[in-house]
Amino acid sequence: MDFGGISYIGVLVATVAAFVIGAVYYGALGKPWMKAARIDPEDAKMSPMLFVNSVICELIMAFILAGLIGHLGTGQITPYNGLVSGFFVWLGFIATTLAVNHRYQDFGWDLTLIDGLHWLLVLLAMGAIIGWFGP
Repeated sequence: MDFGGISYIGVLVATVAAFVIGAVYYGALGKPWMKAARIDPEDAKMSPMLFVNSVICELIMAFILAGLIGHLGTGQITPYNGLVSGFFVWLGFIATTLAVNHRYQDFGWDLTLIDGLHWLLVLLAMGAIIGWFGP
């Protein structure tokens, strides 16, 4: 089996990009997201641990995505293959998980669309960055 390897710098850059995307995205869609998630803005608390948790989870996500892209083989770690891989991971695991969980939690499709688009942007950016940095 051929493995293209992992660029740890690429993983770190992808992690930072994911965090920035989330900050900008939810900064712009904070009010509609809070409404969809049934969070009263007056009760919302932004603990620093939420950001620490986000960075750790996005680091794990970037590392695993890099490993999946690396399994395409030597010479196959490209921005295009990263985008395609990010999209497939999003469609197969993220979008489906959000759809199932939000239905069981009795949230509307608006929350699923807001969160789903965020994670699509994150995984596309991660995939493209990981592909750009190569092994």
